[in-house]
Amino acid sequence: MNSSVQELLDKARSFVNELSKPFVGREEESLVVGLGIFTGEHVILIGEPGTAKSALARRAADLVNARFFKYLLTKFTEPDELFGPLDISALREGKYVRITRNKLPEAEIAFIDEIFNANSAILNTLLTLMNERIIYDGYNEIKVPLWTLISASNNVPDEPELQALYDRFLFRHFVRPVSEDKWGELLEASWKIERGEYGDTKPVLSMSDIVEINKLVLSVDISGVKEKLLRIFAIVEDQGIHVTDRRKGKSLKAIAAMAILNKRLKASEEDLIALKYVLARDREEYEKIYAILLEEVKTSEKILRELSEIETNVRETFKFVNRLSDLDPRLVDYLRSFESVREKVRRLSNEVSDDRIREKASNLIVEIDNLLDLIKRKLTI
Repeated sequence: MNSSVQELLDKARSFVNELSKPFVGREEESLVVGLGIFTGEHVILIGEPGTAKSALARRAADLVNARFFKYLLTKFTEPDELFGPLDISALREGKYVRITRNKLPEAEIAFIDEIFNANSAILNTLLTLMNERIIYDGYNEIKVPLWTLISASNNVPDEPELQALYDRFLFRHFVRPVSEDKWGELLEASWKIERGEYGDTKPVLSMSDIVEINKLVLSVDISGVKEKLLRIFAIVEDQGIHVTDRRKGKSLKAIAAMAILNKRLKASEEDLIALKYVLARDREEYEKIYAILLEEVKTSEKILRELSEIETNVRETFKFVNRLSDLDPRLVDYLRSFESVREKVRRLSNEVSDDRIREKASNLIVEIDNLLDLIKRKLTI
């Protein structure tokens, strides 16, 4: 692998890491946005308001120094608000021209909030814009520079007329509020943002870098995962989950982009975990597909999930032990149990080369050590 390719791989990973920095518990959302941008595909984030969806989109554009457009749709939104007003002086001369400055037709990365509020006039234009990067302006066909459209919605659309639009989003992610164990971090991060302590966002990539990374995505060797991918498609269909032909075909781009983020030019089985952002239509299907992937795919995701479960157990036990009286006989059992857990975490860390796992395991070992120290103090050891 030559140095320029390695540099691009490093930049791609750095982009995702930098994107999540100001936000607590939004690492997965940052990963999904990164997959969308590196593939040149569109992303939709589905979840309640106030979960940093628009802020992520804005920061993503700033990190690549892209032209950005943001808008909240209502059922009363007019096409002019998105695509620009008609040029009256041109209209007097019999020309149908829009003034598109600072509007969606000039954006490279855009964020449309509540996109399913689009009326039919906007809906038809958005479909063409997303699929072909073209806007029909009167009798003119205008190519637009849009690279990735990031959208948000509170809910998955049920209306038949919106299904074509929903299908244009290759990446779908169901956003959850920050978990209770991270509320303290959330308060600290929010206060830093309010005080302006993060400063201006400095680009880590350019749009030309994005184009080159996209070329790398399309050069990834995906031959080794096709057989497993076909098996997953079959299992998903057997579970009553229908995946459109479009999504089946484009899933290869998601897998290749995940390989790029894992700093590889050859896809491996663990990259198939990206399918959880592609195949599911709603939250229920997402849970089913995620369970299938955890069962079928040899992936770091399994280990990360296991470490997260251990982390929750350690924190709950710490609170419980803290309330126990000194020399409580149960403390001996806890001591033996968590000494074994500590060894298990160390073993999991040593068996993999994934930096995310090693970092999480290292932090978890510190928490286990703190728990063991507390137990020993209570036992006066």
